[in-house]
Amino acid sequence: MVQLLERDGFRAVRHPEKASILIVNTCGFIGPAREESYSVLRELSEAKRPDQLLIAAGCLTQRYGAEVARQVPGLDGILGTRRWMDIVEVVRQLRSRPQPASGIQQAQTGNPGLRPEPLYHLPETPTIGTDENGALRASIAGASAYLKIADGCRRPCAFCAIPLIKGTTVSRPLETILEEARRLRDLGMREIVLIAQDTTDYGHDLGLQDGLATLLEKMTVAIPEVDWIRILYAFPGYVTDRLIDVMASHPQVLPYLDIPLQHAAPATLTRMRRPANIDWVHSTIAKMRSRLPKLAIRTTFIVGYPGETRAEFQTLLDFIEEMRFDHVGAFQYSAEIGTASEALGDPVSATVKERRFERLMELQQGISLQINQSFVGQKLDVLIEGQEKNGIAIGRSYRDAPEIDGMVLVEGKAELGSIIPVRITGAMAYDLSGVPESQKR
Repeated sequence: MVQLLERDGFRAVRHPEKASILIVNTCGFIGPAREESYSVLRELSEAKRPDQLLIAAGCLTQRYGAEVARQVPGLDGILGTRRWMDIVEVVRQLRSRPQPASGIQQAQTGNPGLRPEPLYHLPETPTIGTDENGALRASIAGASAYLKIADGCRRPCAFCAIPLIKGTTVSRPLETILEEARRLRDLGMREIVLIAQDTTDYGHDLGLQDGLATLLEKMTVAIPEVDWIRILYAFPGYVTDRLIDVMASHPQVLPYLDIPLQHAAPATLTRMRRPANIDWVHSTIAKMRSRLPKLAIRTTFIVGYPGETRAEFQTLLDFIEEMRFDHVGAFQYSAEIGTASEALGDPVSATVKERRFERLMELQQGISLQINQSFVGQKLDVLIEGQEKNGIAIGRSYRDAPEIDGMVLVEGKAELGSIIPVRITGAMAYDLSGVPESQKR
């Protein structure tokens, strides 16, 4: 949306009070995210001037529509996820509508200055990849970029509201993705992170077999200059032998995989409507670790899902201790209206959820520390992303995805966006520290 607005002559400003248009890209996935979105919208609505436009966009508006307008008086526009590419048209329509009178004008004329109903722009038509007005579907941070390869999800997970928000999987055309990867290369990106609600489902709707593996093979040919290609959000049961082969045979494709498993007790997974074949998890991860000796794995789990017994939770802890994942995230179950799990209620108390969450994270913290300690004395290539005033540079190795994993603290100064070899000298629960071994390459 920023790209499209800037192309139309707008420019971004840092402070809301200096803007003519305020856009909040909301999240509607779980309760706390919804409340945060509502809080920001209300704050901006209460402070905005009569000549400012406030547009709520994204997942919250796509799913809840008019309810968002009821919760936040003063909204001018409601834009969902399916047609975000129409943002310029929405702004033009809003600017053509009469504006309410200011407080002074109301006092002078007696005009109450009531705002019209918000402009709703919530068509259901998915046109991902075919009608994006040339916008680059990437979020750039420093020398890294997230590149969207698909939107939506066709999996039946009982707890998840994404299909209600995004609809089913819609893959972007392969050539469109490759062209955007080339554009990111030309912008100097050192890392491209492939994202979708389920990257391993890429190309299913396009008739591709093993679409993610195909995309990776073509991408390594199209952008050999990009150092790192990272995969997020793989789905259990769909990490194929061919995908493993592609990762093992192409150094650009990092030996890193994010595969949210959600639980380890088969009974819990069955209630979640998730793949419950834990033998597949064991065999596939063993196969990957054999083919990719440096493999780093991130996963996430839900605690307190309806019906989770003490024994099922203990099964999860035992599984984590056995598998020794590099990175683990955990969520306390949030009951979501409209999902299949709504009928199960929310019987696990908040106290039990919190206690189980803390136990899981405490266990993983010890595992993470032990794994990190094994890297002391080794050399890792580090992508430099920041420089502190105390002379410490901050970066990430192949083991760490942007924003969600750990960091490597490097003694001395280093050029932002460079990749330098670092000798690891210290380990913490989530981060590493080290010294540069040589000049940047």
